[in-house]
Amino acid sequence: MDTEDPLVMRRPTLNPYFRGGSQILKQLIWDLHPEAWRSRRRLRQLRERYAGQKAVVLCNGPSLLKVDFARLQDSGCFTFGLNKINLLFDKTPLRPSCIVAVNPFVIEQNAQFYNETDLPLFLDSFAVARRLVRSRKNVIFLHSAGVQGFARDCSMSIDQGHTVTYVALQLAFHMGFTRVAIVGADHNFAVNGPANKTVVAGEKDESHFDPNYFAGGVKWKLPDLFESEMAYGRARQVYTAHDRAIYNCTDGGKLECFERITLEQFLIKT
Repeated sequence: MDTEDPLVMRRPTLNPYFRGGSQILKQLIWDLHPEAWRSRRRLRQLRERYAGQKAVVLCNGPSLLKVDFARLQDSGCFTFGLNKINLLFDKTPLRPSCIVAVNPFVIEQNAQFYNETDLPLFLDSFAVARRLVRSRKNVIFLHSAGVQGFARDCSMSIDQGHTVTYVALQLAFHMGFTRVAIVGADHNFAVNGPANKTVVAGEKDESHFDPNYFAGGVKWKLPDLFESEMAYGRARQVYTAHDRAIYNCTDGGKLECFERITLEQFLIKT
């Protein structure tokens, strides 16, 4: 038995009082934080701001390097960068319209960049609660609820869905985008092990677009591909029910939850 497997480490009983009480306490703590009021006000201002427009989510798999960034930049399409997307900046002049990060390890490891950049940021409230990222005009903090769901309005809370891509899809819906493309979503990792287990990175990262993404002994959590697919399924259902669509424009990869088209087709599609 792997005693470090997150499933093994869970409590043997399912106690709704414990889980419910914990969620209420976390919600109250965030609600009383001064930054919660400012971030929620700014999120409300972004609601439906981009109604009817397109957006592209730049995921962090190795296939991201196959994207025609010059074509994407010339299109003027709104782009969501994820996590350590800044490691791409020496490879292309394209800069994402905003960056989304909710994983504590990612925020800790990339805090210096987040504190220096002027790009719009959507970060988990963990970042400001732990004083890792200072409050600024270009930063909005998100509260992550410990319940499954798809937030069409992100001003209260979001569901992480075991992948930051799911958070970006919720933000895209909140902001009014009706057609959203995903690129660089390989949905396949070189490292195997129990889902959500915290591991120490080796010398080179073969699971992301940059070999230094998780490398050199930093900590990261192994992906939960099953739960991620469940979350993607919820996103697809919500988008479809509201006459919106998500397309997988990744070159290759193993994500089959969304209709596949090329990025070129997406950019010219009406």
